Amino acid sequence: MHRVFLYFSTIWMVGRQISLFEIFLTKIVRISGQNPANTLHFSFQTLAIWLGWCYINRRYDSEHNLYCMEGTQLMFGQLIEKLKASPKTIVFTEGTDARILEASARLLSSTFLKPILIGNEQEVQAAAEKTGFNINGAIIMDPTKYDKMEEMVAAMVELRKGKMTPEQCRELLLQGNYFGTMLVKMGVADCLLGGATYSTADTVRPALQLIKTKPGNKIVSSCFIMVRAAATGSNEVLAMGDCAINIDPSEDDLVEIARECAHCARVFGIDPKVALLSYSTKGSGKGPDVDKMRNATEKLLATNPDFAVDGELQFDAAVSPAVGGLKCPDSPVAGHANTFIFPNISAGNIGYKMVQRLGKFDAYGPILLGLNAPINDLSRGCNAMEVYSMAIITAALA
Repeated sequence: MHRVFLYFSTIWMVGRQISLFEIFLTKIVRISGQNPANTLHFSFQTLAIWLGWCYINRRYDSEHNLYCMEGTQLMFGQLIEKLKASPKTIVFTEGTDARILEASARLLSSTFLKPILIGNEQEVQAAAEKTGFNINGAIIMDPTKYDKMEEMVAAMVELRKGKMTPEQCRELLLQGNYFGTMLVKMGVADCLLGGATYSTADTVRPALQLIKTKPGNKIVSSCFIMVRAAATGSNEVLAMGDCAINIDPSEDDLVEIARECAHCARVFGIDPKVALLSYSTKGSGKGPDVDKMRNATEKLLATNPDFAVDGELQFDAAVSPAVGGLKCPDSPVAGHANTFIFPNISAGNIGYKMVQRLGKFDAYGPILLGLNAPINDLSRGCNAMEVYSMAIITAALA
């Protein structure tokens, strides 16, 4: 798996440096007004400056490259192998964004995940040319020129069940987030990644309205996958939810969140041992939040989940074999938990960021859970590497 991932990583880095050199050389030529092919002195001078830039860029990459961690290499190598066996198509809702174009160019150097870029074709091509990224082979779809728009409008009117007129649906479908979501709904694409310029709400809303939640599910939730290289050479992978969507989930919400997080964990090679976390372990503390986590655990156990679960547990009892063995000697989870369910979004958001920063884990997410198809949201501050990573993760869930 390491070899497969390093192969794709090497192709990416070489392609990236070539693209950057093209941009750099073009800018130098414009500034100087000279043709580098005709001026030997200019060529050597440009080469010297370029080598210096590469050195700085290499140092930056060595510090910030998401794939410098061996655990991350292994995990993404496994996901890529899965996608190679069953290639997917992913929609990017913001086709002119430079980060999307860079990630798409990288995906197009392989065959396991095909990008669809939404936007005006001339504008997308111009943006790609300006940034120097080769997107030959990408599918570009312009909502204003889509030949099946009337079919899409009719399908959306039916999905909205009288809440929107055809004219209102047609207007919304001119927006990349709604158009892209309907491409997934109609089977043109397998999954969607948006949010580079949209808000989380603008990504989640069309998904809830059109893709809808899975049968039996009432909410959309989220999960972060945390990855760190273990001393044994394998991955240390954890799942944490809900850290991004539900502010104060109810007992029934927590049951859904736990089930969905366990399912997501399996995709990333985790055999889920689920701990519902609290400031109390088995009645050591009192309060509404304690009752909520205990009751949610009991509801999960009553449905005979196909994974180990226990709660309410304090974090030390969940992860420390010594503490777990002392406080919960008969628990199938205490001391060995790898999937953590938080009582509310404050605890979840703080918790995953502490693990990320202090434990030096790579954090991937939020991964949206509970929908009928994989739809994921990017941070507006994301970089191209994060877009590429989330594209692979999103497709692996399809």
